[in-house]
Amino acid sequence: MRRFAIPGLVALAAVALLALLVFGVARSTANTSLDAQLAKGIHPVAPASDVAMPILGGKGSEDLADLRGKVVVVNIFASWCDPCAAEAPVLEQTQKQIEGRGATILGVTYLDAAPDSEQFVKAHGITYPVLRDVNGSFSRAWGTTGVPETYIINRQGHVAAIQRSQVSRSWLEGTLAPLLAKRS
Repeated sequence: MRRFAIPGLVALAAVALLALLVFGVARSTANTSLDAQLAKGIHPVAPASDVAMPILGGKGSEDLADLRGKVVVVNIFASWCDPCAAEAPVLEQTQKQIEGRGATILGVTYLDAAPDSEQFVKAHGITYPVLRDVNGSFSRAWGTTGVPETYIINRQGHVAAIQRSQVSRSWLEGTLAPLLAKRS
């Protein structure tokens, strides 16, 4: 009788593990990530919009709530990231095109030392505001998995688009055009 008990317990554990796996897979289909919501046509409120972060190379802090009413291109970057360096001129040129139209680029550093970020900003001639995500809470709230990542926020504070890789001029222009055309 005892020699059947151990295989029976192993089989029971395997069935329980399988049930747990099936439950986990079933729950993951109800994904609530930003990407999944956008794919369904839902434009969620921008996460961590009230997280104040220090201004890079300056005094004080700022958060997304301060920019409500503007179209905001949030670009999460790091000085050690080659694709970030490659997209920096595109973002800077876009900033010059949109700044007088109720829109701005907002840079947010990711896992980067302030002096390195400051050097990156200077080397690439970045004029748009850059904030430091000191403890990573801002990036985590957005589901950031690497850099660069770019999020476009509409004037009402909702996520309109996400690019989880290097942005191109055509993607920015195509995504921003309808948002900039809407005034409120």
